[in-house]
Amino acid sequence: MPPYGRPAAAGGGVMRGGLRPAAVLFDCDGVLADSEAVANGAIADDLTERGWPMSMEAAKAVFMGTALPDMIPIIEEHLGRPLPADWSRQIVDRILARYQAGDLDPIPGAQEAVEAVAAAGIPMAIASNSGRDELRTKAGILPFFHHFQGRLLCFEDVARPKPHPDLYIAAAKLCGADPRDCVVVEDSVTGARAGIAAGCRVLGFAHETPAVDLLEAGVAEVFTDHSALPGLLGIAPVAGALA
Repeated sequence: MPPYGRPAAAGGGVMRGGLRPAAVLFDCDGVLADSEAVANGAIADDLTERGWPMSMEAAKAVFMGTALPDMIPIIEEHLGRPLPADWSRQIVDRILARYQAGDLDPIPGAQEAVEAVAAAGIPMAIASNSGRDELRTKAGILPFFHHFQGRLLCFEDVARPKPHPDLYIAAAKLCGADPRDCVVVEDSVTGARAGIAAGCRVLGFAHETPAVDLLEAGVAEVFTDHSALPGLLGIAPVAGALA
């Protein structure tokens, strides 16, 4: 399916260098790693045990794109009591156990898209609202993460998680680029808002989030298949583009 979007200068506007970016800044969960169902399934099981009955789909709807520190007040308000002091560690361990048991795959086409960007010589980074242990575990399981050459940022590396711009500003700096010359690839409204706030051009990957939600958040264009990404970055013809 071809990418679609708005002609207006949304998602940070037109980059100063044209279509080809100085760097590509990827979200991780739902963009590169097919981890949303795994992580949200673990969260749903934990909260159900604590008295908040929840399915994986419900957890995804409530928490998608949200960093663990921002989840805690939501949960505590619903439960009407504090979570254990080590709840974050408990839930991370639960998620990691599922990854290490083999419940983690790449998003279809993600490896090929990353390899195309690497072949074009464009610096890349990952900016994720997941924690450091989660991100490192994903990098160890999915071999194409070696293309990021240590440019892996999580919410623990900055003062504020998404939707604040801190992660994408820091990721651009790691790549030696101005955020205004970077493209962000995001699949959540929370992440899209972070990229836009950083001044980047934001492309919305409509994998879990409806395309209309990403467009309303202000992304420059939405795409539904990673084969379209090289064209949107100006390093190949746009896949599926209409004549």
